[in-house]
Amino acid sequence: MTALLALAASLLTGLGDFGGGILTRRLPALAVVVVSQATAAAVLVLAVLATGGWADASPALWYAVAAGVIGPFAMLAFYRALALGPMGVVSPLATVGVAVPVGLGLALGERPGPAQLAGIAVAVAGVVLAGGPERGGPAAARTALLLTLAAAFGFGANMSLLAQASAGGGLLLVLCVQRLVNIAVGGAALLYSLRGVYSLRGTAGGGLLPGLRARLPLLTAVGLLDVAGNAAYATASHGGSAAVAAVLASLYPVVTALLARGVLKERLRPVQVVGAGLAVAGTLLLAAA
Repeated sequence: MTALLALAASLLTGLGDFGGGILTRRLPALAVVVVSQATAAAVLVLAVLATGGWADASPALWYAVAAGVIGPFAMLAFYRALALGPMGVVSPLATVGVAVPVGLGLALGERPGPAQLAGIAVAVAGVVLAGGPERGGPAAARTALLLTLAAAFGFGANMSLLAQASAGGGLLLVLCVQRLVNIAVGGAALLYSLRGVYSLRGTAGGGLLPGLRARLPLLTAVGLLDVAGNAAYATASHGGSAAVAAVLASLYPVVTALLARGVLKERLRPVQVVGAGLAVAGTLLLAAA
């Protein structure tokens, strides 16, 4: 069951990332984050109320609050990177965020083993090669790479915080609190960014609100896929081997890359393909160590 749930997390997260990347080519990335998370939060609030999930409240929810603060900025950076650079490169690079839990372990006195050291080296090599110059084909812009690495750090921190928050149970409440904080933080940032930049009701490009309304079904799907992926991973990590769950759940870039290749017809440079593959390989080594 652990393997099936972790693989489901990869599939759900990969689909959500692809949808988010598509949306940010038409809408401001922060608007995509806030609206998609708001639709997911509405569903989660109803689920918590229906199941009596508020009874699971505990001090561990502060970890969910912290995850909710980090989440919008990580997703904003990631969606923006997906809009700027080839998805087949950006998505695999984001998986190096698993180094965050490794770094946390080092801070607590752990020492990396040979597999962890190899994973770090391979992942770093992948980051360098994925943006390496070569003639022919699209290049991942430097901005996209920097945004991807920032998102990776945020995702890694988010994973650690959610694992801590849900260790005692109450997964629905944890996810609900995280999304509500996502909306509060992301919404405030969105309102600030809109001042003098976007018109809510109308611009030459059609305005933000009409664009959001037109794409609300896809925004809702992205939010629900993100929540479902988080839930599947958290359940898998607590229900069996955390290492196995992390390895299998980290395969979501394959889904995004395949969709980008099949739907968007992205063509990557050979050096970028090698770099993306090394980034995934490094991630798997880190997660399995």
